[in-house]
Amino acid sequence: MNVQLYTWIITGVVLIGVLAVDIAIIGRRPHLPSMKECVTFVIGYVLAAILFGIGLWTFSGPQYGKEFFAGWLTEYSLSLDNLFIFLIIMERLRVPQHLQQFALMVGIVLALVFRGIFIAAGAAVIERAAWVFFIFGAFLFYTAFDLVRDYFSTDVEQETTENVLMRWVKRRFGSTEDWHGTRLTVLQAGKRVMTPMLIVIVALGSTDVLFALDSIPAIYGLTKEPFLVFTANIFALMGLRQLYFLLGGALKKLVYLSIGLAAILGFIGVKLVLQAMHHYHLDQKWLGINGEVSIELSLMVIIGTLAITTVVSLLKSRQDAAKTMSAQR
Repeated sequence: MNVQLYTWIITGVVLIGVLAVDIAIIGRRPHLPSMKECVTFVIGYVLAAILFGIGLWTFSGPQYGKEFFAGWLTEYSLSLDNLFIFLIIMERLRVPQHLQQFALMVGIVLALVFRGIFIAAGAAVIERAAWVFFIFGAFLFYTAFDLVRDYFSTDVEQETTENVLMRWVKRRFGSTEDWHGTRLTVLQAGKRVMTPMLIVIVALGSTDVLFALDSIPAIYGLTKEPFLVFTANIFALMGLRQLYFLLGGALKKLVYLSIGLAAILGFIGVKLVLQAMHHYHLDQKWLGINGEVSIELSLMVIIGTLAITTVVSLLKSRQDAAKTMSAQR
């Protein structure tokens, strides 16, 4: 895919500019968004991503259009899982509702920064060594296993908020129990201490690093084009703040989301390993097959898995709710 420098610049300025305006508005006026505001922004961002994909399909060819949609859907689904972790962090750290929007925006910006770093690093490595796909595939297998393990774990909330970085920050710096708006530090008895908002941002940021490590190998398993990786990630992050408030507790109804994501990441892991084997002509030699997996099959697996996961999750949540109501009678 031959992307001119001016295309990179224009696309980056427009997409990052939209996020920058969003950040500036929240920075001046943290608030709890209305349902109308959330619906408007989420629909707007999703339509923008779809129109962008159609534009790629039209002007760059169906292959790149399909790769964008596959990457965007994968990153969006991973971002939903990220939102669920954000929800747990907000609840455990008792972030006031009117300040949650600011904390979320900071978390999304950090996610964008970390993903940008890993996108650049991933592109540089891939250009020099195809064997890195073996490593990416192994990492995705591990991540898929970790998601399944977390699903059956009873200590997910504690693990989420009490990671190594969080424990170090709490030991190293003094803190105040009082919230001071969006301020990160305050002077208390002549000593500068951190506020709960800084603790929240550290928790969100450290979580973002882990999710960036998961998402970049996943999307490079669907496309090798840095431009598509970059745009799919930005579109996946747009509207997450509003989606958080729009879905709210509904996120908890997607009880099988981790299992669905594990299946998708496992599939992409297999795809990466097969691609690496194909590059070194090991697929025919060892397996007797062509190791290339079409983007059409990838799209079907991703969409099908997300659809099944959503439907089964909602049915399970409805069944559990019915059992709870019956037990209370």
